[in-house]
Amino acid sequence: MRVVAGLAKGRILKAVPGVATRPITDRVKVALFDILAPEISGDSVLDLFSGTGAVGIEALSRGAARVVFVDCEPAAIRVVHENLKLTGLSAGAQVVRTDAFSFLERRGVPAFDVIYIAPPQYRGMWREALQRVDRRAEWLVPDGQAIVQVDPREFEEVDLSVLREADRRRYGSTLLVFYERPGS
Repeated sequence: MRVVAGLAKGRILKAVPGVATRPITDRVKVALFDILAPEISGDSVLDLFSGTGAVGIEALSRGAARVVFVDCEPAAIRVVHENLKLTGLSAGAQVVRTDAFSFLERRGVPAFDVIYIAPPQYRGMWREALQRVDRRAEWLVPDGQAIVQVDPREFEEVDLSVLREADRRRYGSTLLVFYERPGS
């Protein structure tokens, strides 16, 4: 697992020990940022269930202004800090050790351009996180995106009030589903 472009291009990232996290593959990460770029430059990104921090670090490497990494696992938080130090991208990063659902209940957090949701598989956590973002749409700027990374077998349609599905891309055993908050 490496940073594929930008300031930290080529840097190898550390993995979280064990099997609790499912890191994004380089192939999927390249595809994701091909879709997001060049709009990611200057953006604010929330990396929920951040694991190794690979998605948020890629965003920082490509010019995101701010990334908030959220994970509740101590090993994951430790690895995110190590990977930020390794890449020299700590300046735009905030690492928060808490449950993602508790984080989404906070008030007064500045809106994000992109919220990336990639929880452990087969627990329905992606659906709950997406629904919470939908209920509190102020988490996203107008035209902002919530992106879900899920195994295609786990995906199901979700009833949403504000967010609208904009795109769906499958890369082997990974499905990326893009939801947008319509502009004002």
